[in-house]
Amino acid sequence: MAADPWGAAWPVIRQESHYGDRVVPCFAERPKSLHALLDDAVKSNGAGDALVCGDRRLTYRDLHDQSGRLAGALAARGIAAGDRVALLVGNRPEFVVAVFATARLGAIVVPLSVREATPGITYMLNQCTAAALIHDAELADRLPATAETSALRLRISIGKAPGAAEWSAVLTSGITPEPAAVREEDTAAILYTSGTTGRPKGAMLTHLGIVHSSMHFQIAMKLGPADCSIAAVPLSHVTGLIALITTMVRAAAKLVIMPAFKADEFLRIAGREGLTHSLMVPAMYNLCLLQPDFERVSLPGWRIGAYGGAPMPVATIAALAAKVPALMLMNCYGSTETTSPATLMPVGQTAAHNDTVGIALPCAELRVMDDDGRELRRGELGELWIRGPMVVRGYWDDPEASASNFTAGFWHSGDLGSIDGDGYVKVVDRKKDMINRGGYKIYTIEVENALYLHPAVQECAVVARPCPVLGERVHAFVMLKSADGADAQALKAWCLPRLADYKVPETFTLSTTPLPRNANGKLIKRALRDEVRAQTAAAGEERG
Repeated sequence: MAADPWGAAWPVIRQESHYGDRVVPCFAERPKSLHALLDDAVKSNGAGDALVCGDRRLTYRDLHDQSGRLAGALAARGIAAGDRVALLVGNRPEFVVAVFATARLGAIVVPLSVREATPGITYMLNQCTAAALIHDAELADRLPATAETSALRLRISIGKAPGAAEWSAVLTSGITPEPAAVREEDTAAILYTSGTTGRPKGAMLTHLGIVHSSMHFQIAMKLGPADCSIAAVPLSHVTGLIALITTMVRAAAKLVIMPAFKADEFLRIAGREGLTHSLMVPAMYNLCLLQPDFERVSLPGWRIGAYGGAPMPVATIAALAAKVPALMLMNCYGSTETTSPATLMPVGQTAAHNDTVGIALPCAELRVMDDDGRELRRGELGELWIRGPMVVRGYWDDPEASASNFTAGFWHSGDLGSIDGDGYVKVVDRKKDMINRGGYKIYTIEVENALYLHPAVQECAVVARPCPVLGERVHAFVMLKSADGADAQALKAWCLPRLADYKVPETFTLSTTPLPRNANGKLIKRALRDEVRAQTAAAGEERG
């Protein structure tokens, strides 16, 4: 083992061949599956708290027992290794139980966002040919009709819902099976990420990738059984699933689950449970600082404040340093396709390198490439390509997208960035037209496709509107067929049943004038972005 910039001691790393044509650095000693992470935690801290949510507490033995019984119940109802089990479940312990139950069977868990609308849910269930769906009862009205999902043969609801078996009854009927034999390269989870064509792509997260990402976080942050984190982001996202659930299980630590983030509640829980670790978007930290009773909350153990999705404002860094001197801020950079982290900020370097996302983690390789696929020199700007055991094997049943997004195991991130002489990675822009709304990634083509369905819309273009709180919000430029064809409220109402709520445009520029295009007829989004930035600056919104 050798020390590194994070002040950690890493296991031996060796080169290994995986996924056919990839040779990547891997930890020589590691758990061999997602379920093995839980088995290890039970052995080391079986009586310790695993999950806390409100007045509910599950030890690691409880989590192991409940996930085993659910696995048995699923198996008794015909779910087997390789089957896809979709979860439309909010932040609650049942989500975690279902993840490990699915892993025990060797099946594939498919978390879906509870903010997704019916068309998106239907598409994803069909695209992965899900055999089972576990859902919150209150979301039943968003589910597709039985005839629209021919592969789906089992529905389980948490609470009572028509056409579904009830969770509480199912859990009592299961007989725990032995864990299925899986290969490290088998797909353990499918996470859908918006596609540039407007159709989501199902990134295939493997056992190998999940284990390496969990170890990266756990070792770099020195997490152990005495630690406590709070899940204030959606568990269905890669951050919730990997950076929080599987990382804390790897550490055999306590994870407190919040159904939704509220700054005052976060601080109350943090004080009660003994928070030591957090991973949130910068806006959440800022909202905590704005709470009038922040300084009265006792947080002596809060030592790690990880963040991602947006730069941390200098003022927020300074305020946290003054109010929580022991808190170590650590910027993270990754994505669904990298099973969460690819880079992490070294210990104590956030203030000095706030315009970067840290340096590559031990098993991650980052290169800056030009448009012709040639590596650029240090400091030069190009597209970031990422390789490592945590990079997904590809997209579910989408060979074309897999072929176009991966080269020799390197994932093309679509992010423009550079790497300096000391290895610090800077992300400066995105090649893809993506909006990052408080950590929620929104591809503009999906929003545009929904708008184009409105009979009054001639053409449209969606861009990011700067926001001091969320980083970016969704703004739509719309050319109407006639001046009285529709107003902003009508277009919002049109989008709501067709898109997840955070993807719906919040502001509009409406006109009957064609949008700007170049000589080849290509839309010039750069001009639209400049226009909306000018509007925002004139209104004083960027200054907050």
